[in-house]
Amino acid sequence: MIEPTAPAGRPPHGDSRASPSIGRPARWRDYVALGKPLITVLLLATTWAGMVVAAGRLPSAWLAGWTLLGGALAASGASALNQFIDRDLDARMARTRLRPLPDGRLTPNQALRFGLLLILLGVLVLAVFVNALSALLAAAGAAYYVGGYSLYLKRATPQNIVIGGGAGAIPPLVGWAAATGSLSMPALFLFAIVFFWTPPHFWALSLTRRQEYARAEIPMLPVVYGDSAARWHIFLYSIQLVALTLLLPGIGLTNVLFLAAALGLGAIFIFRAWGLLRSGGRQRAWALYRYSSVYLALIFGALVVDVLVRQA
Repeated sequence: MIEPTAPAGRPPHGDSRASPSIGRPARWRDYVALGKPLITVLLLATTWAGMVVAAGRLPSAWLAGWTLLGGALAASGASALNQFIDRDLDARMARTRLRPLPDGRLTPNQALRFGLLLILLGVLVLAVFVNALSALLAAAGAAYYVGGYSLYLKRATPQNIVIGGGAGAIPPLVGWAAATGSLSMPALFLFAIVFFWTPPHFWALSLTRRQEYARAEIPMLPVVYGDSAARWHIFLYSIQLVALTLLLPGIGLTNVLFLAAALGLGAIFIFRAWGLLRSGGRQRAWALYRYSSVYLALIFGALVVDVLVRQA
């Protein structure tokens, strides 16, 4: 194993005796950072969209508030445990070495307790104020992300993102279950959108950080099979993703408004993936990575707008 090099002026990773921040009260911002708030917000957007699409209307403020609170707690807790598990890997990558754990601003025990507490609270909120199925799904998503992806898949296989992507695809199911108390086939289409979106999103990022992933010995697709293979996989998954969104009107889940949005947003996605396939380069990979986040938010936003317009 390659040993991480500590940033100048800081103790080597794991030596808490030399860190001035250990033993002092942690800043609240460090705890917020453990929960990966930007990712959590994106997951909550898919949760809320799942509620609206399932019910065919806006959910009550009561139901939406408790569902989003429970989902936010569970997702943030899972992210905290992910950082607890990945603290050795994060210390080796420039993108993550200043996170609270590798930088020594929080101890591993603080992150572990914080993550477990948030997951427990999130599941309890959903179980008490929403319904048992939404709580079970949130617990399953956290377990999948922490136990399946973080503990095993991330370090074991270049298909880590593909298999592990199911964890990030569960929030729309939580929203659907919160609104209806059950799951149905259309809900699985929302799951599939996030599932097929995840590989091109993270593989695009891994292309921009391939050397860092290699140094951290994380078997991301570009590290194991090279940039060309990764670009081909990104392009093929992008086509599958867009094709999937175009199926939704055919199953009666959406109407013409969503179809127009899916065509426009999908065309941009495939165009960017095609440009990356042909020319490569960090700049194109980064542009696709950034757009993919916008795409997911907008495609689920289009789902909501389509439902509300039909009900108006």
